[in-house]
Amino acid sequence: MTRRFGLPPGAEEVAALAEEAMTAIPEALRRHVRGIAILVEDFPEADVLDEMEIDDWFGLLGLYQGVSLDRASVVDAPGDLDRIYLYRRPLLDAWAAGEDTLEDLIANTIIHEIGHHFGLGDDDMERLEEE
Repeated sequence: MTRRFGLPPGAEEVAALAEEAMTAIPEALRRHVRGIAILVEDFPEADVLDEMEIDDWFGLLGLYQGVSLDRASVVDAPGDLDRIYLYRRPLLDAWAAGEDTLEDLIANTIIHEIGHHFGLGDDDMERLEEE
């Protein structure tokens, strides 16, 4: 998506781009993320930003909520769905301000949040990206 003029993509279009990004993930990894719901919201909730000590409403592109695979147990009762939230307005702001396509921003955010599903922290993922 390279358009820069006209109406910004709505939640449905962002969700469709997220689904495309999921299909690009190799099957060996994708089978571990089946059943994760992808939800598109305009902004994160205020309590999420407070908990993460983020002062800027545009400072969070996505969020994984759930039990990461490194903490999940087969004896635990199934809880709520694992979710990846994509925050549309911060994504659009980053798209407008940068060189990346919206597809790339969404794909990178999805991959980042899947990393959290696998139990990786932000420092772990930064280290992997540098390598």
